[in-house]
Amino acid sequence: MTAPAERVIAVVTAGLTTPSSSRLLADQLAAAVQDELSGRGIASRVELIEVRDHAHDLTNNLLTGFPTASLQTVLDTVTAADALIVVSPTFSASYSGLFKMFFDVLDDQALAGKPVLLAATGGTERHSLVLEFALRPLFAYLKALPVPTGVYAASTDWGPNAAKLRSRITQAATELVAALHHETPTHADPYDNPTPFEDLLNS
Repeated sequence: MTAPAERVIAVVTAGLTTPSSSRLLADQLAAAVQDELSGRGIASRVELIEVRDHAHDLTNNLLTGFPTASLQTVLDTVTAADALIVVSPTFSASYSGLFKMFFDVLDDQALAGKPVLLAATGGTERHSLVLEFALRPLFAYLKALPVPTGVYAASTDWGPNAAKLRSRITQAATELVAALHHETPTHADPYDNPTPFEDLLNS
């Protein structure tokens, strides 16, 4: 029997500092996806893209219309990946300008039909709607296929509520791998594992 082909997961994170909560969340999401694939006997490779490392090239690309060779390599990595994980810090109730700049220079057909796991970080849980009102519309416009569960991590999620965050990460990773295999994901009971949106409504 032929072994399943290796899956390539591109991870785009737009944190501005080192270390950043966006990178921390990105790493946990990538590990959860790899664990899910490994459980199916499928090898995987993660290609991590720190957008801030390409900030100057992105600006020049917007001004000239042409990417540098290094930026083109990064854009090609995203285009060729089997699935995508994106993480943005929250600024002014939306994704960051640096995050948007990256997807502005990507070919508008590059993500068509590609499964995407949406994630964001912020100082307070009340910004969690950024997933539904900013990120999801952007990737719908790009013709990508965002999985149902987005993952938002507020500052408090890294403390006593870490288990709750981990549950959302696991659910989203399961959905991304299911999407890779054109399966209908099994959803957790929303009353046992509420989304950030439901948390907000119940607060």
